Amino acid sequence: MIYLDNAATTWPKPLQVAAAIEEALVHKGGNAGRGGHGAAMQMARLIHQTREDLCNLFGTNNPTRVVFTQNATHALNQALFGLLQPGDHVITSSLEHNAVARPFLVLRQQGVEVSEIPGVPGDEFDCEAYNKAFRPNTKLVVSLHASNVTGTLLPVEKIGQIAQEHGAYYLLDAAQTAGVFPIDVGRLSVDLLAFPGHKGLLGPQGTGGLIVKPEIWLKPLIYGGTGSLSEEDRQPEFLPDALESGTLNGAGIAGLGAGVRYILSEGVDKIRVREQALCRKLWEGLREIPGVKLYGSEMVERRSPIVAFNIGDRDSIEVGFILEQKAGVIARAGLHCAPHAHRMLGTLEQGVVRFSPSHFTSEEEIETALQAVRRVVEEMG
Repeated sequence: MIYLDNAATTWPKPLQVAAAIEEALVHKGGNAGRGGHGAAMQMARLIHQTREDLCNLFGTNNPTRVVFTQNATHALNQALFGLLQPGDHVITSSLEHNAVARPFLVLRQQGVEVSEIPGVPGDEFDCEAYNKAFRPNTKLVVSLHASNVTGTLLPVEKIGQIAQEHGAYYLLDAAQTAGVFPIDVGRLSVDLLAFPGHKGLLGPQGTGGLIVKPEIWLKPLIYGGTGSLSEEDRQPEFLPDALESGTLNGAGIAGLGAGVRYILSEGVDKIRVREQALCRKLWEGLREIPGVKLYGSEMVERRSPIVAFNIGDRDSIEVGFILEQKAGVIARAGLHCAPHAHRMLGTLEQGVVRFSPSHFTSEEEIETALQAVRRVVEEMG
């Protein structure tokens, strides 16, 4: 099997990740914040260490503002429903994942105004239209860092600067870039950063987080036990406790920390350069195959490690199925939970086939995948 679906979840993981999970389950099985005994304290220290590792990676210095969630979708929902109120206005892009688009549908029904900046292939974010979209009641700007369909990078530094100039907060969805591109929340003028643990950060599924700047208060999504202020009915108002009700995924967070430390030791730049080289090989190889249509920028430096394509007018899911059944090549086909992006690309009916290599993908695997596409094109006529 050749696994090229790392944009959905990375696999394989570094061996350190599995070892850290095993260590937590076998030797550190206590419940953090639920007791003063040694087992609980061991788990609490492990979780705090991961907060510090994430601060190191994302250019911030306050681990208490790192809130753990189940995934990036959970983090985005916490940010959106925790910040926005009826009468607020929010600006977003036309590339967003359903993790943002579906909450916006509900928020609109609750009286929040939403403006979507239109885009066209090759010019996915119109900065002039964006600048004109601000209103007196604009409270938040939300965008992904890179499209999960084409890998296209948005001009997030400029987006953040403009939001700051207008007095609006900026929520960045780093689902496709955390661990692959340098992200400094201060330099990017990012007020809220949502990230998954199981993609570029190389951690296990069921992990993720939200980094919250000190001046921001969010209404919790859920309420309950936090291990603090147990004598009171009211929810704690300090982070991370206010937004972390219930038992945390301690073993998963241990694995996430190991993934982050692996990235820090290898270097984000090294990982990015290797993945982009693999994408360049994919792009150039696919471009030479008759009948293959590619999507997104030809310059891999302007994309996250994703290459999206179609074979003529063939259904993308059919192509993905054949690649797996006949060549053992695992790709993601269809709409990728991002119908807004597909409407912009004109692929809402067909979808696209998405290859997404990782740091651990070999050049031989890339060549085998290209050969498999060639065979599929020949067999389809």
